[in-house]
Order: sequence, then structure tokens, then C-alpha cells
Amino acid sequence: MAKQAPLYSGADPATVAADLAPLVEFTEQGLSPHALRQLVEERLLPHLMQYGRPQFQSMFNAFPSAEAQYGAEVALQYNQGVTNWQVSPGGAVLEEMAGRALCRLFNLDETADATFMYSGTYANQEAVYLALHRHAERQGFDLGEQGLAGFADPARLAILVSADAHFSLRHAARMLGLGQKALVALPVDRERRIDVREARRLVREIKSERDIFCLVATTGTTSTGSVDPVHPLATLAAELGAWFHLDGAYGYAYKLVPECAPLFGGDDLADSITWDPHKQLAVPIPNSLLFVRDWRDFGRMSLYSGYFNRREDVEPNPGLKSPPTTRPFSALPLVTALRGMGLRAVRSELRAHVTAIQELAAHLAIQPDVRLLHRPDTGILCFQMVPDGLAPEERSALQRRLYEEVMASGQRSISTTTLHGETVLRLLAVSSKVTTADLLET
Repeated sequence: MAKQAPLYSGADPATVAADLAPLVEFTEQGLSPHALRQLVEERLLPHLMQYGRPQFQSMFNAFPSAEAQYGAEVALQYNQGVTNWQVSPGGAVLEEMAGRALCRLFNLDETADATFMYSGTYANQEAVYLALHRHAERQGFDLGEQGLAGFADPARLAILVSADAHFSLRHAARMLGLGQKALVALPVDRERRIDVREARRLVREIKSERDIFCLVATTGTTSTGSVDPVHPLATLAAELGAWFHLDGAYGYAYKLVPECAPLFGGDDLADSITWDPHKQLAVPIPNSLLFVRDWRDFGRMSLYSGYFNRREDVEPNPGLKSPPTTRPFSALPLVTALRGMGLRAVRSELRAHVTAIQELAAHLAIQPDVRLLHRPDTGILCFQMVPDGLAPEERSALQRRLYEEVMASGQRSISTTTLHGETVLRLLAVSSKVTTADLLET
């Protein structure tokens, strides 16, 4: 078999910086189009990761489909700032229509709505803000006016999250002035899903000392792809009177696959949901959404001005649903991807990820020198290589060494994470090009 071209140059940071230096030499005299293109192609492109190759098995980046690229090209050509009707009539209307159509696609409540975000991180931050705002309203004050000072004891405020929750929730706690101590980690079971029984026990222990205003479940953790038990956690959130948020940035797309849909049962009970189409749907970055069960909840984000986003302005004004005033036309690449590919092809693509990982897990499960860390719910599998005679305290070092050897070759991209305090290998499929054979070859 002919040797494959590397996924990227394999150069170290110093070499990459040296190659890129001419790109940031801003001179009085500009370059011709030919010289500019040559500079980029020779100096930058070799150092970019090739997401479209089946050997890329490490992260959630995907090469955009032709259909999505077309939408992105139109959005770039017209450079629409999709804030409101005033600056982009077609863009504003299409974004609003796309949001409602996606609510229907995911079978959310009739009152649901959505807005496009720069990333899942920002969507999670806004969700926690909405949760805190509602909690403040129940305390009799406006969070936007009084901030945390309106709470009698802000140190009591608590957000329940999985022990495997995404670090963006730490960002959210920091950005909102709550601090990371506001996050209460819920135990996970053997499959890395929130253990509902243990979660209830922990809630009983802390309930008298903490004001739980938000519970976050993850539908596809970024470490293992595990889907927390949505419906039981929705019930717990309702009992606590807490906002229920689903961080589905990675995994929510798999609800579109009929075989996977039961994992997400109860998602219609969530007050908000984060989803990143730029992960599995091969849509250009940024492409993220925040769904809310009740469209009126977005009103907590609305700010008006004298020259822009006036109260009397003609709707739709998608810019009133999130902080950024300047917003890219992210809806268009997603719309062209879904319309161009069709839902049957989208489901087939998503199904391929799960199938490849499940078949890999079945193969590794019978290997004497492999230790599986979980059964895969979605398109991620974590495991360790444990050759006979390897002491437990040496396992992490071996996984790191294997990871470094694979990455140094430049032929493949894999990743590691930490589970049970140990380093484990992590493989991921976000493209149908990544087959079981590709994963086994790795």
C-alpha cells in the first residue's frame, strides 16, 4: 500500500511560525492576487489539518460538504450581518424560519424557538444566564438590573452538572460572576452517564445549604460521547424548580437517527438545548444553536437602542436573542446542507459514525490486551492498551507514549482524555469516511 500523505506538515510550532512570518509582514505595497494566493498555498496550507481524511479521528472538526460550502460562499459574498430586518431582510427572515424548522425537525414543543450562536460555549453561557435570570425573577428582582447583588446570599447559588460536563460550564460560572464553586458535580456510572440515584442522594445532602437554580445534562459528552438519562433528570429538575438545560453540542444530532432517538427521550422537557451542527453535519464553523422551550425566554436577552434594534422596529430581529450585535449568516450554510443533502443522507451519515465506533468496540472487547472504558452511545470510544504484565501504575504512561508516537507520524490524528484518574486513548468518528477498517488500522 502506498504511503499516505500526512494529515499536516508535522512541523513543530517554531517551524510553523517561521513559515507564516511573511503572511504578517504588513507592507505599504500590496501583493498581486497571484502572489497572495501563492504565499498562502505555500506557507499556510501545508500546516492545516486535513479534516476530510479518514485518518482524522481525534476531534469534532469536519470538512464542509459541497452543499454547505455553497451556502457559506453566498453568505461570504454578501457579507450579511444578520442582526435584524433593517440590515438583512432576507438573512433575518431565513434565520428565524430555519430556527423554527429545526424545532419541528427535533420534535420540540410548539412554543419552542432557536437562535444561531458563535459556538456551543456561548450557547451554554446564555442558557445558564437565562436560568439565573428566571431564578432572580422568582426572587422578585431583575437580574439584568441588579446582578448578583440582588440575591440575599449569592454563594448559595448552585448548578448541577455531570462530573464529565464540558468545561464551557466552568466558563459560564466564571463569566456570570458565580465562580466555579457554583458548579456541583454529579457522579457518573460505569457508562459515564449521570447516576440519577446518586444525584438524588447528593441533592438531599446539599439542598438545605444551596439554591439549585439549574441542572445541566449532557447528551453526548465530549470525553466519551455518553448521553445522560434525559427524562429522569428532567423529572429531578422539575422537582427542584430548576431550569433544565441539555448540552447537546456534540451529541444532539444523533437524535435524528431513529435507532439513537430513544437516548434523547424527554428532550422536549428541557428549558434549553445547545447544538453544534458544525460538528457532525459538515457545516462551516461557526454554526451553533440555542433552543428554548418557550420563545418568550429569549426576551430576557433583549436590549434596545435609539438607532438600532428599537422597540418599534419591524420584526424579525434575531439579534435580540443573544449578546452579539454583529452576527454571521450561519443559518444559510446549514439550510443549504440540509436541503441539498436531504434528511435521508444526513441520517445515513450520522448512522455511519455510530456504526463504525460500535463495531470497533465489539472488536476491541474480545482483545486480551485492550481495556474498554465504556459502551459507546454515539461516535466516541475510549480504551486503554494493557499488554500482559503491565502494572496499573504504568498504564497512563503507556497510553501517552502511544498517543505521541501516532501523532508524531503525521499519518493519523487521535486523542487522549482522563477517566478514573488515568490517561486513556480516544477515537472519534465525525465523518462517514471514517470506517471501522480505518479505526482498526489506527
